[in-house]
Amino acid sequence: MPTRRKAGFIVFMVLLGGAIGTLLGKLIGLLMPAGVAREFFLANGTWAVGPLTLDAAVVKLTLGLSFDINVIGLIGIGVAVYLLRWVFN
Repeated sequence: MPTRRKAGFIVFMVLLGGAIGTLLGKLIGLLMPAGVAREFFLANGTWAVGPLTLDAAVVKLTLGLSFDINVIGLIGIGVAVYLLRWVFN
């Protein structure tokens, strides 16, 4: 696999692992009774860049990127990285 396609595939798989893990964490948190364990699964961190506005007088473009991830999402990223190591070796 060419290096450029390989890097894109790795980024896609890591993001997919984080997304699936975050969704699973939210689902588990919603199914659990109220308490510390539920708060653990529903707690998340947000990392954001932007919004960045590019003003070219005629056109104004605003860009932003935000990641919202919980503990199970981090585990999903770890599983994705492990599977990628297994696939590429």
